[in-house]
Amino acid sequence: MGFRDMFMWGDKKDELKELTPHQEEILIKIARKVVHWKMAVPAILFLESMKPLNYIGSQMMAFFEPFVQTLFSWKDYDELRRMMEERETVERLLQKIEQLDVEAQNKEKTMKQERKLKRKEEWRKRNFKEKLKYLLIGK
Repeated sequence: MGFRDMFMWGDKKDELKELTPHQEEILIKIARKVVHWKMAVPAILFLESMKPLNYIGSQMMAFFEPFVQTLFSWKDYDELRRMMEERETVERLLQKIEQLDVEAQNKEKTMKQERKLKRKEEWRKRNFKEKLKYLLIGK
């Protein structure tokens, strides 16, 4: 293996190994949790900065396995540890986090617009006396 092969330059990028449905499900679960906790930006920053050290990180996951077993199932955690040994898995996880974050932001944006329209409609339905009371007192 030459220097270029180590960094997947050239035609090697197109030959990414396909994930099994179970592995894909694990990545989606992790991405959903990250987006749900609104930690997408810190997670992306962390994963991007640690991408060159993914193998060392996977070995650290093996070290912390007994502690993490209380939170995650053994099968999923072990599969994730093995997946993180490969560089393309980190990139796929990043893509999933970004995709789900964009979807969540779009959903939140539409919900805000709907609430705004609802408040405007409620304001229009109020009579003059109620509007004046709201503007003066705030209730």
